Amino acid sequence: MKKSEQTTPNALLRHAREQRGWSREYVAEKIGSDPKSLGRWERGVTFPQPYYRQKLCELFEKNAQELGLMPGGADKTDKGIDSGLSPRLQGTLPEASGASQPPAAPILSIWNVPYRRNPFFTGREAALNALHAALTHGKAIALTQAQAISGLGGVGKTQTAVEYAYRYHDAYKAILWARADSHETLVSDVVSMVTLLKLPEKEEQDQNRVLDAFKRWLQENDDWLLILDNADDLMMVNDFLPSLGQGHILLTTREQVTGRIAQRIEIEKMEPEEGALFLLRRTHKLAIGAPRDNVSYTYWNKAIDISRMLDGLPLALDQAGAYIEQTECGLAGYLDRYQKHRSVLLGMRGTSATDHPEPVATTWALSFEKVQTVNPAAADLLRFCAFLHPDAIPLEIITDGASELGPLLEIAAADLIALDMAIGELRRFSLLRRDPENQILNIHRLVQAVIKDGMDQDTQRRWAERVVRAVNRVFPDGTFETWQACERCLPQAQVCAALIKQRDVLFEEAGQLLTRMATYLQERARYAEAKSLYYQALEICEKTLGPEDSKVAQILDALAVLYFYQGKYSQAESIEQRALAIREKVLGLDHPDVADSLNNLATICQEQGKYTQAEPLFQRALDIWERKLGPEHRYVASALSNLGLLYYVQGKYAEAEPLYIKA
Repeated sequence: MKKSEQTTPNALLRHAREQRGWSREYVAEKIGSDPKSLGRWERGVTFPQPYYRQKLCELFEKNAQELGLMPGGADKTDKGIDSGLSPRLQGTLPEASGASQPPAAPILSIWNVPYRRNPFFTGREAALNALHAALTHGKAIALTQAQAISGLGGVGKTQTAVEYAYRYHDAYKAILWARADSHETLVSDVVSMVTLLKLPEKEEQDQNRVLDAFKRWLQENDDWLLILDNADDLMMVNDFLPSLGQGHILLTTREQVTGRIAQRIEIEKMEPEEGALFLLRRTHKLAIGAPRDNVSYTYWNKAIDISRMLDGLPLALDQAGAYIEQTECGLAGYLDRYQKHRSVLLGMRGTSATDHPEPVATTWALSFEKVQTVNPAAADLLRFCAFLHPDAIPLEIITDGASELGPLLEIAAADLIALDMAIGELRRFSLLRRDPENQILNIHRLVQAVIKDGMDQDTQRRWAERVVRAVNRVFPDGTFETWQACERCLPQAQVCAALIKQRDVLFEEAGQLLTRMATYLQERARYAEAKSLYYQALEICEKTLGPEDSKVAQILDALAVLYFYQGKYSQAESIEQRALAIREKVLGLDHPDVADSLNNLATICQEQGKYTQAEPLFQRALDIWERKLGPEHRYVASALSNLGLLYYVQGKYAEAEPLYIKA
C-alpha cells in the first residue's frame, strides 16, 4: 500500500459502511483483509491496493471515486459541518458527502439527532420507502404535509425515524430533532435548536418570540427535516409547526387519528423471521449484515420461537437480547425463563439500554393510567380484550354480550357512540386496532400479557368468566346455516375453552359454549377436537347440574353420535344407553327426547347387525313421535325411513315398502 499524501479521513468509505450497518470486522472479512487495514483506509492514513479497491467497490456496489478510494480524488473532508454543534450531538453527525455530490445536492450543515445509528436495525424497508416517497412527492409545493410514524409503544417508531434521518441525510441541509412528549420538553428543545441555528433570538426570554423565530427560520429556509419524537398530543404539537417552508416534518406518535395534521404510516410488529434475525444480531449470534444461513438451525428455530412468543415487538425482543447477552443464559434458557417468569422479564430492560431505557411494562403503564382516568369503560374494554384471542375479535361479542361485561362496559357496549368513544380512546395510544370493514378488533399479545400480569388472581378470574359468558352469548348452535358465524367466533371460543380448563370454571354457560363448539366441530368432521370438548362440557354439567340432568343426557347423546360417525359402535352403544336411561327417568317414557335416544340407539344396533334389538327401538321411537309431534312431522318420516331400511337390509321387502311409501 502507498502512503497517502495527506492524512485526511475518508468520510465516504466510512459513511458507506455505517449506512449499511456493517462493522469493520464484517467488511474486512468479506474482502479478505483485516479490520486494522480498513481502519487505516477510513482514517486516510493509507489507500488500499488495486485488488482491495476492486473488492470494496464490488461489496458496496459503488465506484472508487464514490468511496473516496483514489488518491487526489473526491474531497473526503467534513466540509460544511457546523462547528458550533454541542459535543454531545457532534459525535453522532453523519459524514457529509462534500464535493462528490452533484452541485444541486444540499450539504448537511446542521444535525442534532440525539441517537447514534442502530447497528441492529432490521427490516422496516416498506415503511422507510413509503415515508421517503410521501415526503419527497410534493417537493415542489410550499410545504410537504407532515408524515406521522404511528404505532404501539415499543414497536420501533423512534428507531425508524432515526434510521430515516441517517439513511437520507444527504438530501438535507439541516436535520433537527425535538422531544414532543410534553409542552415543556418541546419548548426546551426548540430553544436549543434556536441556539444551534444561531438565531438572534437565542438569548430572548420570551418563549413565544423564540418559537416565532424558529418557525420563521423553517419558513424561510429549505431542505430541512424536522423530527418531533413522541408527539402523542397532536393538537399541542400543531402550534409548533410552520405553515410555509421548503422542508419536511416527521412525527412519531402512538395516536392513530392524525386528522389534517399529518398523513399516517403505521409501523406493524415484526414478522417472526424478521424478529428472529434482529434477535440473533442483538445477541451477537449473527454478525451484522451476515446472511441467516450463518447460524445453525437450532439457533434459528429458537430465535423464531422467541420472536413469536414476544409477538414481534422490537422493544421486547431488544429486552430479550439484552438479558441473553448480560446473563449468557442462551436462547433456549430465555424461552424457559419467560414461560415461568414472564412478568419479571417484561419489567427488566438491561443495563446497556440508552435509546429506550424503559421496559415494555413501564412503557405502557402511563398509557393505561391515562385511559383509566379519561374513560374507565375503555379501560374495561382493554381488560376484556386481554382475555380473548388477540386477532380478529368480533365486535358482536361486545355488543351482543354487553350484559355480561360488567357495569361500566355494559353501558358503553349497549350504546354505539359510547363504544366508539371507548375504542377511540384506546386507539389514541395504539393499544387497540379496529377493522371497520370486517367489524373486528385486534390487540397485541404483549399488551394482553402486561394487562393480565397487573391483575390479582380474583380480578383475572372475574374477567375470564365474563369473557366465557359473553362468547357463549354469540356462539351459534353449530347447524349448517350458522357455520360462517361459528368459524368467525371459533378462535375466541377456543380461548374460552382453555380459560375454562385452566381456571376450573364451573357454571352452566361454560358447558353450553363447549357443547356448541363441539357440535360445530363434529359437523365439520373435526372429531378429535369435538370429543375433547364434549367430555369437558360433560364434566362441567355433571358437577353443576348433577349426573342425571337432561343436559347431561343431551351431551351423552351427541357423544354417542360422534363415536358412531367414527365407527366405534361399542362405545357409541354404551353411551347412548346411558343417555336413554337419564332421559326416561327425568323426562318420562314418552318424551320426544327419549324417542331421539331410542332412534339413535336403534341405528347403532343396526350398524352392528343387531337387527332384533334395533326393531323394537325404532318402533317405540316412531310411536312416541307420532303421538307427541303428529303423523306429519319430519321426525316421524325419519323414523319410518329408518325402520324401512332395517327391514330392507334383512330382505323383508314387503314390510319395508309401505314404510318407505308412508315416509
